[in-house]
Amino acid sequence: MSQPATPVRTAAHDMFEADQASRSLGIELLEAGEGRAVARMRVTETMVNGHAIAHGGYIFLLADTAFACACNSHGPVTVASGAEISFVSPAHLGDQLIATAVERTRYGRNGIYDVTVHRAESGGSTVVAEFRGRSHSRREEQEN
Repeated sequence: MSQPATPVRTAAHDMFEADQASRSLGIELLEAGEGRAVARMRVTETMVNGHAIAHGGYIFLLADTAFACACNSHGPVTVASGAEISFVSPAHLGDQLIATAVERTRYGRNGIYDVTVHRAESGGSTVVAEFRGRSHSRREEQEN
């Protein structure tokens, strides 16, 4: 009987472990590698705005964290050069949100990544937001 494959550790895992902002909100990195990442966050009381829905800034932060892990999975230090988000449906207190980031293309030191944030529900999921991030790998990191 074969042993289950050991998950490959990438530079994204090291970056996430040092990311106090994301980790202090309870964000968990579920997977990262080869231009892809999945992160999870539960909406807490402190994340809900005056309309009793999750504040968009927290949803953006979750998507941005998955994006950062996906674009840093290749190794060179990579930062965001821009991002935009479209909010599709609200998230509420207690919702479990999953952000899945997928690399669309890399060209030179740049890349484009799409992130879908969905609410995990019994029997399926509902899309909460769609995020597109643009990345840029830092030159000094590629030369080392």
